[in-house]
Amino acid sequence: MITPQDMRHTLAGFATGLAVVAAEIDGEVVGMPVNSLGSVSLDPPLVSLSFAHTSTTWPKLRRSQRWGISVLAEGMESAARDLRRPATERFTGLEVDVVGGAAFLRGALVTITVELRSKIETGDHTLVLLDVLWLERDESRAPLVFFGSRVRTLAARRCPADHG
Repeated sequence: MITPQDMRHTLAGFATGLAVVAAEIDGEVVGMPVNSLGSVSLDPPLVSLSFAHTSTTWPKLRRSQRWGISVLAEGMESAARDLRRPATERFTGLEVDVVGGAAFLRGALVTITVELRSKIETGDHTLVLLDVLWLERDESRAPLVFFGSRVRTLAARRCPADHG
């Protein structure tokens, strides 16, 4: 039998980006860190996220029509730590921009504005498909990644294939 610990340990061997999904709700920024961001479709542009059924942030977030997804860049390690605080303290001290209800961390590598298309209750999570309304990437920045249950940066090494 595969345990949740087996899943967590094994999939920690798959590097993912670090992101936060957030929205302004009743004048307050509500959101949470996610590492489940995935590209689903180019045409129409769709991405996905998943939320644990035990999340206390997900019920609040789904009240908003529009969300912002911010992918963290190198140099945002302290923001990654801050986002792990209790929900009521998560955004304290972080620079956040709100555009049309979607909230974004200032200095992010990637920002994506999304709207909920559909949700699927599956296992212990809710999988959501999101319409991408707008997106932008700062090509001068490099990502933070989550690997081996730790926040890391990418090493800039040239591979033989890079020599063209």
